[in-house]
Amino acid sequence: MDNSNAYSVNPPLCRNYADRFLVFERGEGCYLYDIKGNRYLDMAAGIAVNALGYGRKDLAQIMSRQAEKIIHCSNLYSTVPTLTLAQKLTAASGFDAVFFGNSGTEANEAALKFARIYSKSRKGESAVAYLSFESAFHGRTAGALSVTPNEKYQKSYRPLLPECHTAPFNDIQALESILNESFAAVIVEPIQGEGGINVMTTEFASKLNELCSRFDIVLIADEIQAGLGRTGFAFASAACGLKPDIITLGKPIAGGLPLGATLVKAKINDAVHPGDHGSTFGGNPVCCAVANAVTDTLFHPHFLEEVKEKGNYLTKKLTELKERHPDSIAEIRGVGLIQGIVLKDKNPAEIIESCEKNGLILLRAGANVLRLVPPLVISKEEIDEGTAIIERVLSD
Repeated sequence: MDNSNAYSVNPPLCRNYADRFLVFERGEGCYLYDIKGNRYLDMAAGIAVNALGYGRKDLAQIMSRQAEKIIHCSNLYSTVPTLTLAQKLTAASGFDAVFFGNSGTEANEAALKFARIYSKSRKGESAVAYLSFESAFHGRTAGALSVTPNEKYQKSYRPLLPECHTAPFNDIQALESILNESFAAVIVEPIQGEGGINVMTTEFASKLNELCSRFDIVLIADEIQAGLGRTGFAFASAACGLKPDIITLGKPIAGGLPLGATLVKAKINDAVHPGDHGSTFGGNPVCCAVANAVTDTLFHPHFLEEVKEKGNYLTKKLTELKERHPDSIAEIRGVGLIQGIVLKDKNPAEIIESCEKNGLILLRAGANVLRLVPPLVISKEEIDEGTAIIERVLSD
């Protein structure tokens, strides 16, 4: 594969991103094509965004039809697609209301703010603390970053929000020792994506449910990466038995368009008043029109069963890969179509680069994990193709 001239080098973009990267021209199904025409199997899905793959004429038509009607009307009003999506999300989740923003980090910002509003109304002005967990990732805006306890993300921006505490993930004893009535919220990912594909245990979920109920702490499930069908469940919390008061969604919800959603229980919604929060573009009618079609697919029982089946197949293929490469692979982690290959001595960046040169797009997670979050429409044959490329790279 010759992709030597398919890169943009030193583009006129802010330097917070790399100065050299592939430039894609189009996509079809689970494949991307660069500007030289090279084809890549995409097992990154735009960082778990493109759940239904690329080149979707049905979604393009929905965008076009809605754009001809109305593109934007602000959050002073609403539109039919926005209200329809809110009804679908509340019906599917059992939650009572939705706040729409533009991204996952905005969904988490709203959740953190709503939690403090609720906590102060119930327990007083001092009940404002947040708890998050080691290896968590909740976003890059100031509030979400404050509960993302990773030195490389936080160090340039301190001081961040006060009263943000950290505990080890899946450690029940540590959880019991730290939580009390002074906490407004616990924010947690049922599966830590950026942090290394760490899966919450059912025992830890049960203890979180118990302690948050006991101390009237708002339990926030960040399902931005693992939610909306990726685990084979409509909501990732169901896979481990977590019972949150708020669920945050983003990434795949609008098929690649920017949209975030914060689902809240009635008790939270009752504490929120007009003017407490807002978003000019939140609930954009074009994004919501597409999201209505996307969620119709993602929430369909047959589709979810297919994701579970393909997830089991991917686990099988990766387990077999580990058995053939015990010196390279330490562990396979994940649920459904969010999986991680924990490397032993190999450099994940080098593996990802080599896979790219062989026509496969992967992501990194944590320090030493290859992250696989393909479009949920991936076939078993494409899973075979992807794992064969990884094996070829590991064998070099």
